Amino acid sequence: MKRFYKLVSTEQAPEGWHILLDGKAVKTPLKNSICAPNEALANLVLREWSDVEEVIEPNSMPLTQILSTQLDRVSAEREAMQVQVLKYLDTDLVCYRTPPNTPEEKAQGEEQDKLWNPWCDWFEKRFGQKLATTMDIAALKQEAAAHDNVKLFVEELDDLRFTVLQLVVPLSGSLVLALAFVEKEIDPRTLYETTHIEERFKDEMYKAEQYGRDPMQKKREKEMMRDLTAARALLDNL
Repeated sequence: MKRFYKLVSTEQAPEGWHILLDGKAVKTPLKNSICAPNEALANLVLREWSDVEEVIEPNSMPLTQILSTQLDRVSAEREAMQVQVLKYLDTDLVCYRTPPNTPEEKAQGEEQDKLWNPWCDWFEKRFGQKLATTMDIAALKQEAAAHDNVKLFVEELDDLRFTVLQLVVPLSGSLVLALAFVEKEIDPRTLYETTHIEERFKDEMYKAEQYGRDPMQKKREKEMMRDLTAARALLDNL
């Protein structure tokens, strides 16, 4: 869709701050008015709309999308969304390590231990339960107490923080890292690097620095960093 508006502004209302295009509220796909909880966050969303030059591209407006998700989906489907998010604890990326069958796999496993063990330790300290890890392909079943403690934490999140959590979990493949992200213990770049060990090893194997990286992987990195950076900006302004 081509840009159809001239002026972007914000307006305070009892429920928060609305973003206006030529005086009319920006709407979500389900026709809810986009509403930010405070002026600082509203101004960040305003900037997304102000930066549009000719064509409105929703994927380039991650904060708008996060607020839309919160209004359209989380407000109506949170219980079901929580169930899906919590399932990741048994399949969490940081709990599945590469077996040392070859020198390359051994090196990759050592890098996983280096980058993932600190977050398993963080989880144990924060939630009071040690996580099981494995080199097998069979699914783990973490202790019931770990599930219960995480469930309680997730249920107590406000809707916007939960919206960030449910965004980061599938992006990273890790509920553990997503929990740390919501608590602002890990930044976007570190989270990306921590979840893309295998890709870095492949880049080294195929000499990506010399011959160029996979264009699709570069695109995925750009998109993930865009979304993570927006999510962190949201958290920093709540």
